[in-house]
Amino acid sequence: MITAESPITRTQVSGVLDSGSRFIAPLWSLENFVAVNSYMGMADMTFEEAMSFLQKSANVNGTLPIDFYKEVLKKGIIKSSDVVKAMEENSLDMAIEDDKLFEQLLNAEDTETETKPQTFADIASLYSEKKWNRFMVDRISFWAAAYFDELQAMWQTSARDNSIFTAWKQEAEIDLSPEATGLKGFRKYIASLPDHYLDAVALALDELEVPGEMMDFYLNGLLMKMNGWAGFAARLDWEAGLNNTESHALQEFLAIMIVWDAAIKKLLNEAELDQHWDRHKNDTLELLDINKADDSLVNRLVLQKAYDLAHQRSIIRQINKQESKPGPEKAKPKVQAAFCIDVRSEVFRRNFEAVDSEIETIGFAGFFGFPINYMPLAKESGRNQCPVLINSSHTVREKIEDAAAHEKAVNGRLRKNQFSKAMKAFKKGAISCFGFVSPLGIYFLPKLLTDSFGLTRPVDHPDNFGLTKSQVKQKGVELTHNSETINSGIALKDRVKMGYSALKGMSLTEDFASIVLIAGHGSTTTNNPHATGLDCGACGGNSGEANARVAAAILNNPAVRAGIKDLGIEIPESTLFVAGLHDTTTDILSLFETDSFFKKPSHQKELEDLKYSLSLAGEKTRMERSRRMNMKSADVNSEIINRSKDWSQVRPEWGLAGCSSFIVAPRERTSNLNLGGKSFLHNYSWQKDKDFIVLELIMTAPMVVTSWINLQYYASTVDNKTFGSGNKTLHNVVGGVGVLEGFAGDLRTGLPMQSVNDGMKFQHNPLRLKVFIEAPVDQMSKILERNEGIRNLCDNQWIFLYAINDEGKVAYRYVGDLQWEMI
Repeated sequence: MITAESPITRTQVSGVLDSGSRFIAPLWSLENFVAVNSYMGMADMTFEEAMSFLQKSANVNGTLPIDFYKEVLKKGIIKSSDVVKAMEENSLDMAIEDDKLFEQLLNAEDTETETKPQTFADIASLYSEKKWNRFMVDRISFWAAAYFDELQAMWQTSARDNSIFTAWKQEAEIDLSPEATGLKGFRKYIASLPDHYLDAVALALDELEVPGEMMDFYLNGLLMKMNGWAGFAARLDWEAGLNNTESHALQEFLAIMIVWDAAIKKLLNEAELDQHWDRHKNDTLELLDINKADDSLVNRLVLQKAYDLAHQRSIIRQINKQESKPGPEKAKPKVQAAFCIDVRSEVFRRNFEAVDSEIETIGFAGFFGFPINYMPLAKESGRNQCPVLINSSHTVREKIEDAAAHEKAVNGRLRKNQFSKAMKAFKKGAISCFGFVSPLGIYFLPKLLTDSFGLTRPVDHPDNFGLTKSQVKQKGVELTHNSETINSGIALKDRVKMGYSALKGMSLTEDFASIVLIAGHGSTTTNNPHATGLDCGACGGNSGEANARVAAAILNNPAVRAGIKDLGIEIPESTLFVAGLHDTTTDILSLFETDSFFKKPSHQKELEDLKYSLSLAGEKTRMERSRRMNMKSADVNSEIINRSKDWSQVRPEWGLAGCSSFIVAPRERTSNLNLGGKSFLHNYSWQKDKDFIVLELIMTAPMVVTSWINLQYYASTVDNKTFGSGNKTLHNVVGGVGVLEGFAGDLRTGLPMQSVNDGMKFQHNPLRLKVFIEAPVDQMSKILERNEGIRNLCDNQWIFLYAINDEGKVAYRYVGDLQWEMI
């Protein structure tokens, strides 16, 4: 423990805070609500060890209740062989005997245990009349909402120019609420603390006397009480790291929580509470010394592993039963269409290929290898259109080709934006709000009615805000390098490099079709704070429109094609790259016809055929999705489109719910499979991958991102209270950055319950990601050996990795320590 007799340095305190906060996952704001692995930082533990740690330190559920698995057992989905294998591979001590296995599991019940305290605030809440833990969370959350506010509030009430801890300390020194609640001397105590957060933490930990062996458990339990705001702070550190700058946001936020906990202990100053706290610390040390998982958790983890194995067996059978004999040589496709690997694309791709046998689809990460910072019309800053794992490389401006039309669109959007700000100020003003409701309210009645009946959208889609339909159709991109006002555009040599890498990554290096469609994806919903969570995660939680436009414009450029040809890939002059956008809510795929190629007559017939095929594929996809949405209407097309405009709709689409597998192989390995919109699909041909550079890129980027998505859905399903965002009908947007469930409490993380459950059953089953890669196992082993992060994910079974052989059969299973077993 930290004592005055053994002073601790700032470096040591910083190390303690880093160690105790390493399991907090970053949380992106609503503007870019991308999926993130809720268990980030735990990959060096086995899955079972991590779930046991989280249960002990923060009362976190690592699985669904045992009744869920017992029901699956009774249905025969889990076989005896799955349970036996799960027991053999489990990293925790088993309390189940083989000969009594099923009897024990079928009769097992979840033990009802009281929530274990983790902090002194918990102890004070258990043994006093006041819920100090809840009060602490509410007060910190109230302050954080003001400090991190992104222009939602009309008045700035927090000193945002100061660091996190300094700003909080200044406000806490004048906050009367704790003392009014019974925490006498709170302001004086906070004022007495050093101004530097590390010095304040040293004194606070000295007051709490947390044993060193218990420190990580204590700090993790403390942070998990405010997993949302802590995650928001962790995201600031993450982005600072990408920009090679220094940030201690999470450390400072943790310091606030430690100081609060110490303040409750010092200011309540009750001997009985101190005795309970000492007893709790001793009990925790004993629990850590035993190092044994809870028996009920062990039962559930065994069944969870068996459930995973059962689904792996099912999809392996589905892949391996395909006909392996070579069929007749396929004719050159007339259309090749590149889609994001997103699971929603699997449904559209399958139906798109079904309406025309001469169409071939390709799966690739939805930013299409163009990590750009995109500046929409009339915007002064851009948005990163790339995975959050990387930073953007170039800034690209949105433009309209005709200069006069461009200026008119910019001015129109600026005026609309200024008007909107003025109306917002008028509606929310302390006095003017009364004048808004009474005299002007009646004028909004027609719009209110048309919005309510789904005839109009309550608000414009953000990408089209302030623009006419004609201006939206004219939008394009400016690639010419321009450094006059802002360093924007992409130099020719960089365009060549990016275009070549994109084609290599797609395994699209020969036999180009007459039309190559680059289809980004986005969503259209309304009254949905988490709308960006339905957009493209590979594009940083934005629509993939910008990336598709940039990709098509670059690959259509003759100078770029000449440069790519010098690198070994020849694109025929007759090939036209077309940008499009797949709306995953309505399954309408629109083409952007701003490229000058569209003005040539050579491709007109093919483009019309393409539009017709896209229309048919959209209808088939909507019909398929309607069954999952339990739609009863005879007019499925209209109902699905209306859902995208309905401000009362809590489930406009299912997003990535159900995502459970990632297949990296040539399209012919999966073209005859119905994967139910639950599999990520990435095209890859290892025979074309010299030195396996593309394979390493796939395993270190898309495989990690798909695991993030999968584990976010998993965590939001098994413990929505901790890792999800609860009931979306109770959400209140706070600070423009996130939501509260109700009027107080922590910033909520993860997915709403409505995103994983349809009200009767789960639409996302808790399954860890299964990755199937068609590539030599020795090359995959070399990549794992070079990259400790992804090796940990596979070794500790956060990801289950399989290899597909040259006959298209799943032949090998990765078992850890760079070893494989035959299936």
